[in-house]
Parts: sequence; structure tokens; C-alpha cells
Amino acid sequence: MNLVRFFLDFLPSKIAYAHCDIPCGVYDPHNAQMAAHTVIRMTQLLSEAKGSGTKFAHDVSRLTHVKEEHSDLLEEELETLANDYFKEEHRKQYPKLDQLFDTTLKASTKARVGIDMASAEEALAGTQEIAEIFFKTKGVTPVRVKSVYPTEREIVTHK
Repeated sequence: MNLVRFFLDFLPSKIAYAHCDIPCGVYDPHNAQMAAHTVIRMTQLLSEAKGSGTKFAHDVSRLTHVKEEHSDLLEEELETLANDYFKEEHRKQYPKLDQLFDTTLKASTKARVGIDMASAEEALAGTQEIAEIFFKTKGVTPVRVKSVYPTEREIVTHK
């Protein structure tokens, strides 16, 4: 046994990360929606940014960093739902689900790398549609409500 352990110590290894090490059953599209709203808001602020000099460069840098962080969070949350929550029976019931994830993730990526409101909007719209499907699979009625965020867009919740 010690000889095997000795040789295993020389093999390369990677740390694996997951939403949960145990199938916890705690999934929700809320964080994905908040991330999508934040990407929209940062895109709005970047589009409105004016000026020059060090403060302007600093402000643009901070806005860009937050937009990129939330694009990453959006993608991580969507991938968790796609890979851990939605099962084959969901994909049969909602045949466009995989395509919806694909287009939403691509829109998020495009929104991350530029100041592209259309892509940010597409990422939010896809996230909202995924949220509606999520709530339907939970047996509750999804509803869209006006958010209280400066984006002035909707969020999907349930009755």
C-alpha cells in the first residue's frame, strides 16, 4: 500500500471544483439573473463614461472588471444548472433547452469582451427563459416582475 501511495504522489493532479460535493438539490437561477443584470448595468455605465485622465481610466477599469467578474459568475451559474440540475427528462420536455444554454453562454461571453448592450440583453433574456423553465420543472408558475434595479428590467420568480 505504501508503495502505491509513493508512486501516486508523483502523478500530476488537479483540484476539482463543484457547486456541491453532495447532490444537495439546492439550485436556483436567482444568482444567474443578478449577474446578468449586473453585466447590463456595467455596460450601461461604460457606455455613459466620459472623461480622461487617471480617474477616468480607473473608473473604466473598475467597471470593466466588475462586468467581467459577473459574466464569469453568470456562466458558472448557468453551467451548474445545465450540468447538475437539468436532467434528460427536462431536456425531453424542453427540447430547446441545450440550444438556449448555448446561445445564452455565447451572449455572455460576447458581453464580457466588449461594450455590447445587445449581447448583455441577450444574455439576460436567455437567463430569464432558463429561469422560467427551471420553475416549471419545480411545479411552480414562473412570473416576471419588474426589478428594483437600475437596469429597469424584469426578473423571473415564481408563485
